Amino acid sequence: MYLTRFRINTARSGARALLASPQRLHGAVDMAFPEPTARDGSGPRVLWRLDKAPANRIDLLISSPGRPDLTHLAEQAGWPSLGAQGWTTFAYGEFLDGLSAGGEWAFRLTANPLHHIRRETDPVGAPTKRAAHVTVGHQVGWLLKRQERAGFEVLPREPAAAENDPGEETETGTGELPVQWRYHLVVHDRTPVRFQRRSEDPTSRRDARTGTGTGTGTGTDVRFTRATFDGRLRITDLAAFRRTLTHGMGKSKAYGCGLMTLAPVR
Repeated sequence: MYLTRFRINTARSGARALLASPQRLHGAVDMAFPEPTARDGSGPRVLWRLDKAPANRIDLLISSPGRPDLTHLAEQAGWPSLGAQGWTTFAYGEFLDGLSAGGEWAFRLTANPLHHIRRETDPVGAPTKRAAHVTVGHQVGWLLKRQERAGFEVLPREPAAAENDPGEETETGTGELPVQWRYHLVVHDRTPVRFQRRSEDPTSRRDARTGTGTGTGTGTDVRFTRATFDGRLRITDLAAFRRTLTHGMGKSKAYGCGLMTLAPVR
């Protein structure tokens, strides 16, 4: 496994085109590998995420079973003169092997929190439909509901710290603190995403994988809500947690969701 950080040069028109289209960026990430990786759950998959940093910096993070070659991305959206020095790749497998149950880490996860609903107007027996969680409380609840299966637990705050939190909500109607106050957890960059997914001529591999070109495909309207979680966790199930880090969490993994990364707790 490898973890790669690529700094995007936002002054380039090619970079702005990629940032405006999750499908194009997904295709550009795919093109970093000679052979596409399996997406049937049989093994680790390629995951990616955009991270914002100070001074309008944007980094592309990629977790992958194989080492990527980002030459094409450097030419389109980076600094071509730097060559392979334009990105940094770490031996992620060694880090994963060093994890242990009970370890505490700071984490970041960009995900697509959703649930399944059946509207009152739907006919009896109609299948449920996916719907986005749009409030902070529901998005936090989405993460907490999945943490045990994912092999970790989000660390709760001390009661005094939770009571003094100046959060955006002050009442729940039940006398309890809002759920997002009770944990070492912040939700930010809560962004609705909408784009046209192009289905290009299958005879053009490059068009199909990058979303570029002049193919005569049809468009599908794609919508989801993306949210980034920053917090602290404790590993409870090492095997399940390693799977979460290498297979991703939640839906929309092809479009920049599902990648969790760790850092030492300060």
